[in-house]
Amino acid sequence: MAAGVVLAGKVVAITGGARGIGRATAEAFLAAKAAVAIGDVDVELVEKTAAELGADPDARVVGLPLNVTDRESFAAFLDAVEAQLGPLDVLVNNAGIMPTGLFADEDEAMTERIIDVNLRGVIHGSRLATERFLARGSGHLINIASLAGTQGFPGLATYCATKHAVVGFTSALHLELKEHGVQVSAVLPGIVRTELSAGANMPNWIEPLTTVDPDQVAAAIVDTVRRARPLVTVPRRLAAIIKSTQLLPYRVQLAVAKFTGATTAYSQPDQAVREIYHRRLRGE
Repeated sequence: MAAGVVLAGKVVAITGGARGIGRATAEAFLAAKAAVAIGDVDVELVEKTAAELGADPDARVVGLPLNVTDRESFAAFLDAVEAQLGPLDVLVNNAGIMPTGLFADEDEAMTERIIDVNLRGVIHGSRLATERFLARGSGHLINIASLAGTQGFPGLATYCATKHAVVGFTSALHLELKEHGVQVSAVLPGIVRTELSAGANMPNWIEPLTTVDPDQVAAAIVDTVRRARPLVTVPRRLAAIIKSTQLLPYRVQLAVAKFTGATTAYSQPDQAVREIYHRRLRGE
């Protein structure tokens, strides 16, 4: 897709679409007159969300079951999207989980689950969407990474590993596909005001520089499709902060991380707030 692409009538699929960034992104694409499918492992909630988003009679939106860790489930999701809305134009690999805690205390099953959802899910979706896009010579794949894909945060070791991997994977895929009419982009939000990242322990002064609302991320995702940008940070000023920090000597980087609260954000979070999210991950 070229820069300035018109979104009206395009078919967009969003994983992890029942809540948070996924829901906000669906709203943003619907506002641009795209047809939207949201997929989520929470079947009841994704259907409810789709019904709410489809309250406008002009909105074309469906909510479908999706387990991103299961390739067959992902393939069935995209098949259903195309059967109900038409050929896929955009896939937003948004689904992700972010349990917190020291790696030494992390259950191995949780480690595997984080990798399955955050990395293997992205790879499943990317492969399935790429097959469709290459056959048509068009399409846009957007993988949601994170600020945690550019540096390490104590308390998020496995999460950081998956997001670093998503950034590298997406960058390589962009280079592989850009000559074939297929766009590939990574979107890297800072801390987003959702349940997933709630409870971060950071100084009050840094919060406005790194924290955004889901609708800000959604707007950036839509703009990424319109302008075919390969890598986008949200807020945009994060790009300059990341680049300038990476130029510093490592000891200075550590001092900056401590000063900004990056070393304590999720190693010493508000445990009561985090437990609310962890209970949902455990299905309680």
